[in-house]
Amino acid sequence: MECGQQGQVHTAFRWRHRFLEAAAAHRAEHEGGIVEADETFFLESFKGQRKLPRPARKRAGVGTHWERIAVLVVRDRGGQTADFRLDKIDAPHVAAVLRPLVDRDAILCTDGARVYQTVARDMGLTHRAINVQQGVRVIDGAFHIQNVNAYDSRLKEWIRRFHGVATKYLENYLGWRRMMERYRQNISPTACLCEALGRFPSQQLMQT
Repeated sequence: MECGQQGQVHTAFRWRHRFLEAAAAHRAEHEGGIVEADETFFLESFKGQRKLPRPARKRAGVGTHWERIAVLVVRDRGGQTADFRLDKIDAPHVAAVLRPLVDRDAILCTDGARVYQTVARDMGLTHRAINVQQGVRVIDGAFHIQNVNAYDSRLKEWIRRFHGVATKYLENYLGWRRMMERYRQNISPTACLCEALGRFPSQQLMQT
């Protein structure tokens, strides 16, 4: 690649993330009704950096548990979605993001991890724990975590096309995926520009 072309690629990459930083801040601020929450993990990546704080992994390496970056995805049945990169999946960190997000009269559906039981109790939320490991998928015909798990699957499949995302940019890509889900078939350059400027476009502009 010639120097001029390489410079253009680097410039496009920088502008991509300048736009995505603003769009990434657009996550659901309130979720209600039946709210599903589940964590997913991404390998820590120093892609693009010359100096690594650890030995390099082999391509497609699985990494160790402390090299996995935790992301908590929260989604209600109306499709309102928020995700949060967490330093640790424990009650203080989970409660810090769920408390301002989930309505007090919501029903929180999660897997059977004890951390969610603790958080739901402390927040005064009705909680339905789905014991997926025991083969339970749905409780009382309505309570499950299939929507959030399906979202996680779409997110992982989509992000795979980038062949590894640098951890420092992970939240930008999470926001990019939320934006795609939010507009579905109606996403347009105008909508993307409005998001990058920090505001949601009108329905009319979304389709232009």
